[in-house]
Amino acid sequence: SRTVAMLICLLLLLFPVISQEPFILRVLILAAIFAIFAASWYLLSGFTGQINFGHALFFGVAAYTAALLNLNLKLEPWATIPIGAIAAVVAGLVVGIPCLRLRGTYLAFATLAFPLILLGVVYAIPNITHGELGIYGIDPLSGSRVASYYIAIPSMIFLGFIMWKISDSKIGLLFHAIREDEVTARASGINTTRYKLLAFCLSGIFAGIAGGLYAHFVKAAGPS
Repeated sequence: SRTVAMLICLLLLLFPVISQEPFILRVLILAAIFAIFAASWYLLSGFTGQINFGHALFFGVAAYTAALLNLNLKLEPWATIPIGAIAAVVAGLVVGIPCLRLRGTYLAFATLAFPLILLGVVYAIPNITHGELGIYGIDPLSGSRVASYYIAIPSMIFLGFIMWKISDSKIGLLFHAIREDEVTARASGINTTRYKLLAFCLSGIFAGIAGGLYAHFVKAAGPS
C-alpha cells in the first residue's frame, strides 16, 4: 500500500508535465485541499472516536482569519495561512474544553452547534465579515494555476505524511485506546482528557491549513 501511495504521489507531482488544463488543475487543487480537511476529521473522529459534526468550524475560522488579515493588514498568504491555522487551534480549544465530558450522540450534537454559532457571528457583524456576501478580493494563493498546484499537492502529501506519523506514534496508540474503551484507558492511567483535547487541537490545525489554502485559492471566504 505504501508503494501504491508513493506512485500516486509521484503521478500527481508530475501531472502538470502531462497536462496544464486549468479546469483539471483546479479540480485537483480543490481535491487536495479537501483531502487535507477530510484527513484532519479522521485524525479526530477516526482515531479517538470523538465524532465531530462541526468540523467545518475549524475550516471556516481559518478561512475568515486568513481573508481578514490579508484584506485589512495586507499580509501575504504564507503568513495568513499559518495564523489562520492557529486561530483554528484556538477554536479547537473552545470546542474541546466544554465537550470533553460528552460522548457519542451527545458529543456529535454539541459539536454541530458550533458552526451554527459561527454563522450567527458572521451575520451579526457584517461590517467586519461582510455578512452573507462574504469577503472577496483577497490575494490569490499564487500567480498562476500551476504554481497553486505545486503548493496544494505537496502540502497535501506533506501534511498527510505528518498525520500518518502521528497515528503511527505513541500518541496515535493512545488515541486508539481512547476510541476502543475510554473507561479502561482512564483506569490504566491515561489522561484521556488531555489526549482528547490534543486530538481536537491537532485536528483543528490541519483543518485550519486547509481552510486558509481554500480561501486564498478561491480568493474569497463566505458563510458557505
